[in-house]
Amino acid sequence: MWTRIKRVLSNKTIMLRIAFTLMILLFVRILANTTIPLVEVGAVVDYIQSSDYFAILNSFSGQSLQNLSIMSLGVTPYITASIAVQLLQMVIPKLKEFSEQGETGKQKLNKITRYMALGLAFIQALALIMGLSTRGSLLVTSLEASVADQYRYLFYVYMALVMASGTALAMWFASLITKKGVGNGTSMLIVAGIVTSLPTMMTVLWEKYIIGATGGWSYVWFAIIILLYFGILFGVVFMQIAQRKIPIQYANRQGKSDSNIPMKLNVGGVIPVIFAQTIMSIPLSIIGAIDSDGTSSLSSWFYAIFSSSEPIGYILYVVLIVIFAFFYAFLQINPQKMSDNLSKSNSYIPGVRPGIDTQDYIASLLFKISVIGTTYLVLLASLPIFTAAIFGFTSSEASIIRLGGTSLLIIVGVAIETTQQVETDASQNEYGSIFR
Repeated sequence: MWTRIKRVLSNKTIMLRIAFTLMILLFVRILANTTIPLVEVGAVVDYIQSSDYFAILNSFSGQSLQNLSIMSLGVTPYITASIAVQLLQMVIPKLKEFSEQGETGKQKLNKITRYMALGLAFIQALALIMGLSTRGSLLVTSLEASVADQYRYLFYVYMALVMASGTALAMWFASLITKKGVGNGTSMLIVAGIVTSLPTMMTVLWEKYIIGATGGWSYVWFAIIILLYFGILFGVVFMQIAQRKIPIQYANRQGKSDSNIPMKLNVGGVIPVIFAQTIMSIPLSIIGAIDSDGTSSLSSWFYAIFSSSEPIGYILYVVLIVIFAFFYAFLQINPQKMSDNLSKSNSYIPGVRPGIDTQDYIASLLFKISVIGTTYLVLLASLPIFTAAIFGFTSSEASIIRLGGTSLLIIVGVAIETTQQVETDASQNEYGSIFR
């Protein structure tokens, strides 16, 4: 372990890439705390904390959404557009054709994704601003006193354009990190937003159980929650690196072969949970914008159906995670394509006949792995709900104190991938210097 750390620290190229990444993240944090013009921030905070969907986005953005900063939306629209383009490849032949054209097709798909992300960013920003405006004006007091109602929406469009430009800036920063920094730029921006929310979580816990202690048991509960958090963290790390290796043998090689095909237990990663959360939260966001007080029977019905903290909503939430987990697993790994690739490379799985038998074997194994991975995702996604009920967190506390859930899964996944990339780059540079 120390040898690998020393190898990375002694590599000037890697250290410069890390420094460049940290510099970009610093710029992002500065913009994340810069409020867009004309907005009254105090009118936003309560609504963000009362919405499950926007509370999650607020966590991803490092609490910048509740300030309606320039980087409020961050790279979230780009992620949504990326998923949409990936799914559309199954139904639109032209997009599927681009995906099979190598680097040229990849650039075309990336351009389509970016344009779609900008459109989604503007629509999402305008919808957010219009929804917040139903709970009171968003304009600063001095402007609110002078602006006419018919011109108010021009200011809202202007504010939405500023937020959409923040998404464009975030995509540019992400591409810079990917090219000149370390790790995947999009993932690094998301993780940076989540990590900056961790001190807020610890502050809330400290104020609740230490400063506001009502007895000795408060300190015990504080210690239990901290230990539980780190226990969940170690469990997530184990599940993220867990793999099922399929041994393969080459027909033109004699003797034992160590070749294998690794398959992660959590094939879909965090995508199924994000899909489920998005679908569940959209109706709540719409009804919240229509009924600002949330007191009508329609609002109560929507809340019972689509809130994951309610029995029916929780069941729907779990069902959506299961559906998306299996769908995305078989989207990522195509048993037929894998079987064909093995045949083309003149290799086979020991004990399994090439062709349809290999395809069925991979499909069966992928299904079993997906059962384990889906169960893990359901448990991890359910932990914030159960822990909030067990420890008696209020809705505002539960939006900040998240034991488990999507945030932890993203942090661990990105940390593992970035660490592996840094070690690989350091090793390549070290070996390359021998031949110079």
